[in-house]
Amino acid sequence: MTTQAAIQTRELGRVYKLRGTKRKEDPKELVALQGVDLTVEAGEMFGLLGPNGAGKTTLIKILTTLLLPTKGSATVLGRDVVSDAQEIRRSIAMVSGGETSGYGLLTVEENLWMFARLYGLESKVAKQRIGELMDVVGIADRKNSKISDLSTGLRQKMNFIRGFISDPDVVFLDEPTLGLDVSAARQVRAFVKDWMAKHPDRTLLLTTHYMAEADELCDRLAIIDKGKLLALDTPEGLKHRLQQDAIYKLRVAPLGHRPANGDGLIESVPGVRQVTVNEVEGASELTLILAGDDALGGVLGHLQGRGSGLLSLEKREPTLEDVFIDLVGRGLDVDTSHGDNGNGNK
Repeated sequence: MTTQAAIQTRELGRVYKLRGTKRKEDPKELVALQGVDLTVEAGEMFGLLGPNGAGKTTLIKILTTLLLPTKGSATVLGRDVVSDAQEIRRSIAMVSGGETSGYGLLTVEENLWMFARLYGLESKVAKQRIGELMDVVGIADRKNSKISDLSTGLRQKMNFIRGFISDPDVVFLDEPTLGLDVSAARQVRAFVKDWMAKHPDRTLLLTTHYMAEADELCDRLAIIDKGKLLALDTPEGLKHRLQQDAIYKLRVAPLGHRPANGDGLIESVPGVRQVTVNEVEGASELTLILAGDDALGGVLGHLQGRGSGLLSLEKREPTLEDVFIDLVGRGLDVDTSHGDNGNGNK
């Protein structure tokens, strides 16, 4: 017996018309998604990774019936996002990091009760779920606080409760831990894992800037850039793509300005596949993806020729960040070095 996919897209595309262009050579369209084929099975925690402008939010908006596709098709729980939008909305929920939903003059409990009733929950059931979820995310002591008096992190916790209060079949989490401190982000991730364990028939689609979050939570991941799906696999499967490569982390004396001549770049050294450079505490930190260990000698010789001495060297196993850089050619647009959480914009 074939189980119906929770989410499915076929050749999905979205093009935005650009208005107000002044010159004839200016582009008249922006292609946000092109030819996306995606299947998310029921019961999966599925992750979507991509830099700013990759098309992640456009895809989520189409799947949640907030935006129409330009071409192709998409279904959620077997229903078409265009013709069956009302039916889909009854079975899904969405939480976006940093959003400011709710009415400032109402308390946390009043806001959540209002949303629960809008979802059609009976008053008794609504109050029970509100109490349980507030305990889980640690805001039970703020239930009588007005929304206007809450910090960004506390508001995001309330938004998170709102997303799960209707007990949806499919949950879309778009940067759910954005703006949360490390402790709050851990609470949110722990709740997500526990909720999925208790509801194995439910489905969750997550977009995140935090590689550790994606690695910890997701059964499978898709990497998207410039509207195209670049890779789709389990976190371990994606990392296995680079198992044949050699990955080194070097700390060297500051590199200074990049040479104007392309031949003077580290990327020009034979065997170098990708390079990322971060300036930290008076030094340059390089992450290198090499075709093999024998390419390291050429890199060290190149650095010596530029007058940049080696301070430390470490070989390590591939991470999701390495896979992402290898596919996209650059890192994400936020600082992901903190592991648990950082701050950044979508």
